[in-house]
Amino acid sequence: MNIVYLDHAATSRTKPECVYRAMDRFMREIGASPGRSAHAPGLAAGRVVADTRRAAAALFGVADPARVVFTLNCTQALNLALRGLARPGSDVVTTSVEHNSVMRPLTALARERGLNLVFAAADEEGMTRPGELAKRLTGRTSLIVMTHASNVTGAIQPIDEWGHLARERGVPFLVDAAQTAGCLPIDLSRLPVDLLAFSGHKGLLGPQGTGGLFIREGFDPEPLMHGGTGSASSEIAQPAWLPDRYESGTPNTPGLAGLGAAIGFLLERGVASVRERVCAVGEALAAGLAGLPRVRLYGPRGMDANVGIFAFTVDGADPAEVASALETRHGIMTRVGLQCAPCAHRAMGTFPSGTIRAGIGYGTTMADAETLVNALRVL
Repeated sequence: MNIVYLDHAATSRTKPECVYRAMDRFMREIGASPGRSAHAPGLAAGRVVADTRRAAAALFGVADPARVVFTLNCTQALNLALRGLARPGSDVVTTSVEHNSVMRPLTALARERGLNLVFAAADEEGMTRPGELAKRLTGRTSLIVMTHASNVTGAIQPIDEWGHLARERGVPFLVDAAQTAGCLPIDLSRLPVDLLAFSGHKGLLGPQGTGGLFIREGFDPEPLMHGGTGSASSEIAQPAWLPDRYESGTPNTPGLAGLGAAIGFLLERGVASVRERVCAVGEALAAGLAGLPRVRLYGPRGMDANVGIFAFTVDGADPAEVASALETRHGIMTRVGLQCAPCAHRAMGTFPSGTIRAGIGYGTTMADAETLVNALRVL
């Protein structure tokens, strides 16, 4: 049975061949720690990290690559930003559709620092309008954080409008781009985003264990960790400059080698062209699912407002049983349940059983979409 992988919102499964080659080359031919030693392998490892940082900066429209800080994943990047910027006793504004990588750190900070968490409600498609934000901003607001696209419904949020409103009020704006980096063009030279957290293993097509945080000039969150950076080794205080201030400990250099190759792949092809390919499959899949009488779709169906995630339930059937049948009978891999976003499901009315999520990506074909629709038709 052929595997139809529709869980790209969790991680891209098949990577470009250049990613495998770059990681294999690093492990076999370099294999040293970057920035720690002056020998040839150590210098080569440092060049790998620097090259990947420059590639990420180019992809996101960042003039100074040092402002792209590498982390182990998007969750770590979000924790760095949230813990580094949320002021004790202040308001932090977010949305009702956030992933637990935002909700859980904020909940912990509310307990530890007395934060007041303020939620802007999403509409029936999972979209949070700028007007909802405007009503919730006060003089006590120290941070605004929102997802660029819902990991449950795929709804693309209006971060441009949110960002301009944040600028007008002088409030830092943090965006969770776990679902959009590599899937949608992101130009930080234009977008009014102050901090952007991204995952390396989803739309960027890199390996797991990679991610990062863009920090705009003028923002200086407290580091999440302190430790060895390979720089200023005579000092016991953490370096003050970027990226060293935020990159303590030996990085996942083999992973960054793979991430650099993946970003190079995207730069060569263009994110817009990748998006065009995904949109064609997404429009076909949405139309097919909408034509099934027992299937209920949640969130935006049109790809102008959807990053490529389709949440659905089947009338009279438990989502977990549907997902199991799709895999065992048809080889279709989906994500079932709450997708680490219980608040979004409460807002949608799908808590606690959740939905089946089909997440498409660069490797998804028209045949994959047709297989899912046909499988649901005969359930």
